[in-house]
Amino acid sequence: MAALGAFAAAAQHEEAGSSERSEDGDEREADDDLHAAGLSAPPPRAVGSGLSTPEPRWRRWTVLVATVLVVALTARLGIWQLDRAAQKTALHELLTARAALPPLRTAELAHDPLGAAAQHYRPVQLEGRWVPEHTIYLENRQLNGVPGFFVVTPLLLASGDAVLVQRGWVARNFADRAAVPPVPTPAGTVTLSGRVAPPPARLYDFAGVASGVIRQNLDLAQFAGETSLRLLPLSVWQLDSTSTPSDGLKRQWSLPVTDVDKHHGYAAQWFALSALAAGLYVWFQLVRPRRRARA
Repeated sequence: MAALGAFAAAAQHEEAGSSERSEDGDEREADDDLHAAGLSAPPPRAVGSGLSTPEPRWRRWTVLVATVLVVALTARLGIWQLDRAAQKTALHELLTARAALPPLRTAELAHDPLGAAAQHYRPVQLEGRWVPEHTIYLENRQLNGVPGFFVVTPLLLASGDAVLVQRGWVARNFADRAAVPPVPTPAGTVTLSGRVAPPPARLYDFAGVASGVIRQNLDLAQFAGETSLRLLPLSVWQLDSTSTPSDGLKRQWSLPVTDVDKHHGYAAQWFALSALAAGLYVWFQLVRPRRRARA
């Protein structure tokens, strides 16, 4: 019985050991399977490896819309500059054509602002009497870079109307800024030729409306009320006069500068920006991604 018990115990021990060996073998097989699976699995993506995720669709649409807006805006600004150049070219041609027309006579001068604007820069011949007591010196006017005065004197016409004549330019006295140079103004009827022009150009005036002989600006309506003259809504650039051939004034009148080349330059800049925006979009959104995909 003791031997049987010992055999039974030995058999049980062998069976347990066999069972344990079988379990150990299963675990080793499982470990081998896991190891093989780990070797065959793709390695995790390294940070900074150069691989990138696809760009979100909303971002692509945002870039496209922004590019279209920039291209459209810059192209429209370029077209606007070309339109401005065309308008100024047409204006210059109109004024040149007016300057070639026959001279206006006194009775043909317009009495309303709209009609006067249509006569700007046309030649004119006038007869009348100077009103020297109302001569005005407009200061801070330059000729060839030299500061001086524009001398302005009303001319009283036979009809009773008056025209403000811009007689010419004279240098100022720098030793005495309050002194004005004498300008000969003959009495009696004079005949002068000139060109119809807008009223004298206004400069910025810190003091506002001024009075006196020396002024920064001259307002026609205010000056008419001040002098009680029926001033026409225009002025005249004097070119010559039969009675004042040597008054010492310089007359270098010219048509307004159109600056057409400036507008052409601005248009070229806007169109260049439009082309640049379109080119950047094509490169970064279309060409470059395809080249990376093929690499």
